Amino acid sequence: MSESHKLRLFEGFGVEMEYMIVDQDTLQVKPIADEVLKAEAGEITSDVERGSMAWSNELVLHVLELKTNGPAKELPQLAEQFHAEVLRVNALLEPFNAMLLPTGAHPFMDPFSETKLWPHEASEIYEAYNRIFNCQGHGWSNLQSTHLNLPFSNDEEFGRLHAAIRLVLPLIPALSAASPVLDGKVTGLLDTRLEVYRTNQQKIPLIAGEVIPEAVFFQAEYDARIFQPMFQAIAPYDPAGDLQEEFLNSRGAIARFSRGAIEIRIIDNQECPLADISIVALVTEVLKYLVAEKWSSYEDQQKAETSMLASVFRSSLKNGPETVVTDAGYLKLLGLPWASVTLQEIWAHFWQNVQKEACFSPQMRQCLETLLRKGPLSKRMLKILGNTPSSEEIKTVYKQLATCLALNKVYEP
Repeated sequence: MSESHKLRLFEGFGVEMEYMIVDQDTLQVKPIADEVLKAEAGEITSDVERGSMAWSNELVLHVLELKTNGPAKELPQLAEQFHAEVLRVNALLEPFNAMLLPTGAHPFMDPFSETKLWPHEASEIYEAYNRIFNCQGHGWSNLQSTHLNLPFSNDEEFGRLHAAIRLVLPLIPALSAASPVLDGKVTGLLDTRLEVYRTNQQKIPLIAGEVIPEAVFFQAEYDARIFQPMFQAIAPYDPAGDLQEEFLNSRGAIARFSRGAIEIRIIDNQECPLADISIVALVTEVLKYLVAEKWSSYEDQQKAETSMLASVFRSSLKNGPETVVTDAGYLKLLGLPWASVTLQEIWAHFWQNVQKEACFSPQMRQCLETLLRKGPLSKRMLKILGNTPSSEEIKTVYKQLATCLALNKVYEP
């Protein structure tokens, strides 16, 4: 693709949402993603195109990914489009007494006995991962996210976008944490999915780094400092070279130079597409402000230390909106002249600045007001679950979330 045909900053949006397939009554995972794709396509396949939308398989058979079929021009209509795909999948799952379940992690799946890997095309990649890391753990088979792909057309745009994304990543779990339960227990973390994600490839730490990507702002530098060390580290385990590609990178945002985009990967899947798209739109508008240097210069943004950003990120997984930031230099980059502030206050400041932008439909505004007032999905769930819920209480709440997904409604206990 020539430079002139590449999408420029914020000219398109690629969104992907991962959902679990579960039994309607028991909520046990059902490894039948291939059956759903077959029912829609008429044959076993890993991808189905449905006009502006598409479906595809994931590493494990109980997860299905719904996504835009290429970059969408605008975000607001995607909430309805994703919901239409959810309804179609649920209709195909009905004969199996199954349905889609939202959120960042299944609350009581046992990954050691219930994981079934995708056995069809491209399975050699999944088998390589399984051989090296053993994909029987939560960090492989039980973590559902919403990905946002944002385009860049050249090195300059890449650098500006990457600088802005690094600043916003540590703040996102305060909006999107949706995985408070694992192994049938409340974990004490609002974002258990990301804690597991952060540590699931410790055998080769260079793959995820500190989740917040290093301060690199040119493709050649990215290749030298991120890709090459990672490929060298995995080479002894991967003699066939199946995994020495861009997709191996597991940072919270990864550069996909092959498609001219950066993919943000740390948004937990929400209770409904309206909530996912509202969060994606708010994050996008904040990134636009940073890229436009409205709060700080690009030069200053590049200086933010990875270790400081990573420490805010780790704290956000437990405390979400109550996480306190005391790095005055970081706050200044975000347009805040204070010495100490919570993530909730940072997002309120962002919202005050961007809420008049045209990309927010009335429903999205309402959703974000709820989120900013009542906290991320995890906090709203814990209001009902408490600290020691019974398995029946857990099932009741997750069945309500499945209903929210089917109706495209925000969860408000």
